[in-house]
Amino acid sequence: MIWVLLAALSLGGCGVAQDEPHDSGPPDYRYRLTVEVDTPEGVRSGSSVIEVTQRLGRSGASPAHQAVYRRLQGKAVAVDLPDNRVLFALLRSDDNIEWASYVMQDIAPDIEWESWSERLDNMLLLEGPQDLPRYWPRAGKPGTRSALPMLVTFGELDDPTSVERVDPDDFAASFGEGVSLKRIRVQMTDDPVTTGIEERLGWLPNYYDKMLDGQRLNSVHAEHRLANDLSQGAFSKGILQ
Repeated sequence: MIWVLLAALSLGGCGVAQDEPHDSGPPDYRYRLTVEVDTPEGVRSGSSVIEVTQRLGRSGASPAHQAVYRRLQGKAVAVDLPDNRVLFALLRSDDNIEWASYVMQDIAPDIEWESWSERLDNMLLLEGPQDLPRYWPRAGKPGTRSALPMLVTFGELDDPTSVERVDPDDFAASFGEGVSLKRIRVQMTDDPVTTGIEERLGWLPNYYDKMLDGQRLNSVHAEHRLANDLSQGAFSKGILQ
């Protein structure tokens, strides 16, 4: 019954990037990441379509050990705010540099009797937009791991070292009174992958092999600490030359 349901979803535009038989492995898929911000001038929003390619492979020396390998293609979400400020929702979170590859799996329904590998296509069961929670729940304790992407802005868009972290619970500290995060949501889609972030950040293609402060390695002593933690991959994957 599950196979039939998934086949029907595939035919109905469920966001699968490639039509493959169910038993050929976990599906490739696309989803739209949308960020909405309340401002004194009304709601401002931006979105980006991201593609995740999945495959099963061997983990460790034993053939019985399986792992899923994910490849991401897409860009960060940009939201234009008042006073010519721009908010970016990155492809990573505060504690997971592969956040964008896992978020749909994390929000997918958990069917108890399924095996680990069978759960890799449960995002196909999601219908319509899904609002992300503030935190992911933890077994037996309140959630403490942010479910949201890392949010940043720039003091000057042409200066990568001016990147600043934005607190999702206190937008006013970065953008002024009356500005707050309304919601961040995801939705399965068949729309094409979003490109063009280099039109906003012309310097980005030069940072594929170094951090935004120009250094090759991370350092706790870096002058621009956040810029030293971020590189091109936080803003774009698989779409820049």
